[in-house]
Amino acid sequence: MTLKPWLSISILFSFFISNVIGAFVGVNIGTDVTNLPPASDVVALLNARQITHVRLFNADAHMLNALANTSIEVIIGVTNEEILGIGESPSAAAAWVNKNVAAYTPGTNITAIAVGSEVLTAIPNVAPVLVPAMNYLHKALVASRLNGRVKVSTPQSMDVIAKAFPPSTATFNSSWNSTIFQILQFLRNTNSYYMLNAYPYYEYVHSDGIFPIEYTLFQPLSAVKQIVDPNTLFHYESMFDALVDATYNSIEALNFSDILIVVTETGWPWDGGSNEPDATKENAGTFNNNLIRRVSNDTGPPSQPKNPINTFIYEMFNEDKRPGPISERSWGIFSTNGSDVYSISLGSSAGISGNSSTAFCIAKPGADENKLQDGINWACGQGRANCSAIQSGQPCYFPNTLQNHASYAYNDYYQRMRSVGGTCDFDGTATMTTQDPSSKTCKFTGSSNPGGVFPPAAFGPISATSQSSLIRARVIMCTLAVFFALLIA
Repeated sequence: MTLKPWLSISILFSFFISNVIGAFVGVNIGTDVTNLPPASDVVALLNARQITHVRLFNADAHMLNALANTSIEVIIGVTNEEILGIGESPSAAAAWVNKNVAAYTPGTNITAIAVGSEVLTAIPNVAPVLVPAMNYLHKALVASRLNGRVKVSTPQSMDVIAKAFPPSTATFNSSWNSTIFQILQFLRNTNSYYMLNAYPYYEYVHSDGIFPIEYTLFQPLSAVKQIVDPNTLFHYESMFDALVDATYNSIEALNFSDILIVVTETGWPWDGGSNEPDATKENAGTFNNNLIRRVSNDTGPPSQPKNPINTFIYEMFNEDKRPGPISERSWGIFSTNGSDVYSISLGSSAGISGNSSTAFCIAKPGADENKLQDGINWACGQGRANCSAIQSGQPCYFPNTLQNHASYAYNDYYQRMRSVGGTCDFDGTATMTTQDPSSKTCKFTGSSNPGGVFPPAAFGPISATSQSSLIRARVIMCTLAVFFALLIA
């Protein structure tokens, strides 16, 4: 069969996009934090943990400046309080884009504007101006010639869906049909995507035991607990997949079939009150580690298997200033010193590679902190170790713990001085290892790994997805597509 040139291009381009753009796991960064690190330190932690996509709930100038020249893709937020003014004034929208987008691009890789947060259910009185606000912001981007780079959307919760199970019959709450139809029409017209906040934790807590907790944690289900949609006979191995599918089906019920979903918030709290028994570190670690594995397999939910589920974990740090129950303040995956709240399988500065021919001197786990501090002081002073890399803003600063800093200082001293009698003891707080303690961004002295380690399960895309590389790759593929199309025309 001879293909038309345009069809050849379409097929080749679709094949390229579906096979090159891998799914990613990003992270939300909230600021209701008592001891929020400086923006430069936050970005250093993002780089150290290989996090390539972030969402800010506002347009914080310090963060946007710190993110410049990092290639990290950024979603910035219009706060709920700003929507009314923007939705009533095109000039206010233009001013917002000029101040918060145009002023930072292209240095800072802003890729989307999230207009509000769960507006329809959180502040329904503002709903009438939500779509006008989105339109005005898009027009301002067009005027600034940024509409090809920056998309506009609005995150909504699962509460806008009347009944999520079975997914095949899910529909939006009819009271919101008019507004949601306008949102979907806007997304299709501007080639944007639907932003979904989906929390299996809340769905489980409110289900009164209907669903097993294994289902919410991506864990295997026994034969008698299998979750099957009675209409499609699709098997749902996780509530996460079911929530995404319910949203796809709700969108299709309004006759839109070409809008992708990005999960802008999901996660699990690691602590809670006496009436929140499922908010534990064990459950939070299980959920987020399995989430990373799930997203990284690069497939969609049962009804949309070819649409990977790009996802943002909520959240980077515990927002301890938030009101409400204990769980509301316990979603963070990192402490503000950069250490893990619980073990999470992502590219980290604590990650190690396989066996090395070099022996490294590191701090013993659980060593006395006063002795560790004394050891750091001696190594970086009298011992003449080069400790610049563990200073604030430098590649080995995070995790900002005595254990991490001591390991770097001890090893630098040992590698420099072992040939003239230097030892690895430091008052009993040090030990030798053949495991390279380097990370992607922090290279320990003596490491033969040029860029540190690249753990298999990491935040960020499986394939390269930086905007510049994708643009170059797309241009190449489109050129090849045209060439092949002409050959077979």
